[in-house]
Amino acid sequence: MPFAGKVPRIHESAFVAPGARIIGDVEIGPEASVWYNCVLRGDINRIVIGARSNVQDGTVIHVEGGMPGGPDWPTLVGDDALIGHLAILHGCVVDDRAFVGMGAVVMDGCRVGGMLAAGALLAPGRALPAGELWTGRPAKPMRQLTSGEIDGLHRQTAHYVDNARRHAAALRHG
Repeated sequence: MPFAGKVPRIHESAFVAPGARIIGDVEIGPEASVWYNCVLRGDINRIVIGARSNVQDGTVIHVEGGMPGGPDWPTLVGDDALIGHLAILHGCVVDDRAFVGMGAVVMDGCRVGGMLAAGALLAPGRALPAGELWTGRPAKPMRQLTSGEIDGLHRQTAHYVDNARRHAAALRHG
C-alpha cells in the first residue's frame, strides 16, 4: 500500500505471503520472504529487508522518526537474516546473518549482530555483537554461539528461500 507518496519496492524474486501488509517506504530484496500476517509499516521512516532474509509469520516491523528534533531510526534488516514468528522490530538494525527469535522484541536504536533468543527483549539502544547469544527480558549476554549453531542459521536461511519458492508456486497454481 502506498503512503505519503512512498510505494513499497519488492524485488521480483521476493515472496510476500497473502495477508501480509507492506505499507509505504519499504524495500524487500532479492529472494527475501515476508510471511503470512506480517505488518511492515514504513510510514514515518523506511524499512529495508535484505536479500534472502525472512520475516516469519505475524511479525510486526515499524520505525521511528518524523518528529522535529526526535530520533531518526529506520528498521534495516541485512542479508541472510532470520526474523522468527511474532517478533517485533522497531527502529533498529539487524545485521547480515543475524537472528531474532520467535516472539522477541528489538526496540529503538538497537543493533542485533548475533542471536536474540525466543521471547527476549532487547532494550532501547543496546547492541548485541556478532557471534553472541542473548536471552531474557531484558536480554543479556548468555554465551558465544557455536560453529554448529552458526552453520544451522545458514541452513535455515537457505530453507526459507526454498520454502518461499514452494509457497509462491502453490499460490500460483491454486
